[in-house]
Amino acid sequence: MTSSPARSPRRMTPEARRAQLVSAALDLYGSRSPDEVAVEDVTRVADVSRALFYRYFSGVEELHVAALGSVADELIARVALAGEGPLEEQLAAALDVFLDVVQRHARAYVALLRSGSVVSTGETDALVDGVRDHIVDLLCVRGGVPEPEPLQLMTLRGWVALVEGSVLAWLEAGRVPDRAGLRDWLVEQLFAMLEVTARRS
Repeated sequence: MTSSPARSPRRMTPEARRAQLVSAALDLYGSRSPDEVAVEDVTRVADVSRALFYRYFSGVEELHVAALGSVADELIARVALAGEGPLEEQLAAALDVFLDVVQRHARAYVALLRSGSVVSTGETDALVDGVRDHIVDLLCVRGGVPEPEPLQLMTLRGWVALVEGSVLAWLEAGRVPDRAGLRDWLVEQLFAMLEVTARRS
């Protein structure tokens, strides 16, 4: 005899219920882009009513911001530089973590970065800026330049833009080259860019 699917617990804390709905949205992003996800899809996956959904979110747009925000928060929480060992190795390890998160949430990441996306708003733009600022701050601290010169700051921000654009292209091109090749190329690009900037100092 086949048992029926487990239903969502009737009683959950508001925080747990909100997290459940965000998790359902992220699960759906695994098979479709965020702009293809509707309230009905989320309530079906979370096994809750529409009325309950609207207790926590004003609509699917607010849920998208919360779900995409959780991806940005994970990037900020997990991407770090160890502070010891060669900077190249620290950077490669940080990029590995970055790519781990991006691969797991590929469609959500693409939606975050695509300015023309249906889910792109001022709020999602702010989420992306938070990740960018976090990475630049890490590079400044670990590189020993907590107050970078204008050209140094331009270089670091330019490299972050290169990472974003390259990862988007990599996801859309079937993840070619292989991940290790992409990671190593990005590390080499940063040091090449910093070398050019140093010659201008």
